Amino acid sequence: MTTKPTRKDARSNRERILTVARDALATSSSASLSAIAKQAGVGIGTLYRHFPTREALILELYRNDLQHLIDLAPALLESNPPLDALRIWFDEVARYGRLKYGVAEVIHAATAGGLEDEQYQPFVDAIATLLAAGAADGSLKPGIDPEDVLLQLSVLWRIDPARDGESRAARILTLIVDGLRAVTADSTDRR
Repeated sequence: MTTKPTRKDARSNRERILTVARDALATSSSASLSAIAKQAGVGIGTLYRHFPTREALILELYRNDLQHLIDLAPALLESNPPLDALRIWFDEVARYGRLKYGVAEVIHAATAGGLEDEQYQPFVDAIATLLAAGAADGSLKPGIDPEDVLLQLSVLWRIDPARDGESRAARILTLIVDGLRAVTADSTDRR
C-alpha cells in the first residue's frame, strides 16, 4: 500500500528541489529538470507537482533568493559596521547573480523587466537601508539614490560564471563600494 506524502514530506521535497535546482542552475543554466529531480531524490512527477514548468521553478528560486537578500540587509547591520554590512550584502548579491546569469531572460520576461515585480521596491528599500546606515556613520556618501546602486549591481547578472566570474564580480564590487565611500582627508583625489 502506498501512503500519501504528509505536508511535512511535501515541504521537505520542495526545499530539496529548490536547493538542488539553485546549485544546478548556477552551474549550468541548461540543467535538466530530470537531473534536478534525481539529485533531489524525488521523482519527476513530484518536481512537476511543485513546479509545473521550468519557468515556475526559476521564478520560485528568484523570489526566495530576493527575499533572503531583502531580509539579510537589516540583519547584517545588527552585527557589522555599515560599510562592512554593505560589502557582505553585495557579495551575497553577486552569489545570487551567478544563478541569475543563465536564467535572466526568464525572470525578465516574467516580471515585465522588473516593472511587475512585487519584490522590486523591497529590494530597493534594502539597499536604501544599507546606504542610510553608511551615510549616518560617515562611511558612505550621503544622498545616494538606491536605484542607481541597483543599476550598478545589475552588471553582476551579465558576468559569465564560467569565465572567472567570481573574481570579476569581486573586482567590480570593489569599484562600486569605492565609488560609494565618503570622501575623507585620507581619500582625497590623488591625481
